[in-house]
Amino acid sequence: MSRLFVTGRSGFVGRHLEKVLASRPGSDWQLIESAKFDLLEPASLDAALAEACPDAVIHLAGQTFVPEAFRDPQRTFDVNLLGTLNLLQALKRRGFSGTFLYVSSGDVYGHVDTPDMPISEALPVKPRNPYAVSKVAAELLCQQWGYTESWRVLIARPFNHIGSGQNETFLVADMARQLIRIKRGQQVPVLTVGDVDVTRDFLDVRDVVTAYLLMLETGQAGEVYNLCSGIERSVRDVIVDMAHLAGLEVALEQDPARLRKAEQRRVVGCSEKLQKQTGWKPGTDFSETLLGVLGDWEAREEN
Repeated sequence: MSRLFVTGRSGFVGRHLEKVLASRPGSDWQLIESAKFDLLEPASLDAALAEACPDAVIHLAGQTFVPEAFRDPQRTFDVNLLGTLNLLQALKRRGFSGTFLYVSSGDVYGHVDTPDMPISEALPVKPRNPYAVSKVAAELLCQQWGYTESWRVLIARPFNHIGSGQNETFLVADMARQLIRIKRGQQVPVLTVGDVDVTRDFLDVRDVVTAYLLMLETGQAGEVYNLCSGIERSVRDVIVDMAHLAGLEVALEQDPARLRKAEQRRVVGCSEKLQKQTGWKPGTDFSETLLGVLGDWEAREEN
C-alpha cells in the first residue's frame, strides 16, 4: 500500500478525499496521519513528516478566495508560494522521491477570448488577480523541482468545483444557504447576488477527487491537466435550477459589493488530455450535485 500525504485535509476537497478513500476497501493509498502543521512554519512540516516518508503528495492547502487575495495579496503569496516552497524543502529533507501533485486552478488562464474556448492546457496563462498569479508562480516552482530533483511532478488546474461542505464564501454554497433560509422563513424570497450573467464550468467535488487519484496513478510526469466538465453554464441558470429544486420562486437582487474585479465573462474548459491519459470522466449528474449542496445547507441550518 502506498503512503499518501495530503495538505489541506480539513478543507472542502480534503474532507471529500478522505471520504472517497474510506469508501474504497483495499485502496492502494493509505493516508499518512500527522500532527497539525503550518505551511509557513518549516519545523511543523518536518514534524508532520517525521513518522513516514510519503510515496505521493497531494498539495491542496492554500488561500483560495479571490476577493481575499485582492484584500491581502501578501498573505496569499506567503501561503500559496512560500508555503509550497516550504513543503517542497521539507519533503526533500525527509528523502522524498515520489509523486507530487500540485493543485493549481483554472483561474490562471485569465481572460480568454471566445475563439479560444473551450480552454485547453496549450493556452498561455494570463492571470488577472493575485490568487491566480500566486498559483502560476507555485506551478513553475513545482515544475522546477521536478526537473532538478527528478520527482514525478504533476499539475492539476481544476475549474469551479462544488459540493457539500463548501464554505459559504463561494457562490453555489452561498445561494444554497440563502435558499434554505428563505424556505424556513428566515429571509425574504430575494437572493442577494453578484454578477449572474457570467458563465462557469462547474464540476462535482467527488469527480475532482477521483481525478486526483487517477492522476497519481497514471498521469505523466511534468504534465499540466485541466479538470473540468466541458459544459458551460450561466450562473443565473444555476441559481434558477437550485431554486426550482428547492421548490421556491425567488427574485435576484445584485449587490455591488459582490462584483469582482477583472471578472472573466465566459468560462468553459477542455479536459480531453486528462481523459485520454487517465481514463477519467465526470460521472455525477449536475442536479444530483445541486441537491446535495441544498441538503448539506439544510442540515447545517438545523444546527
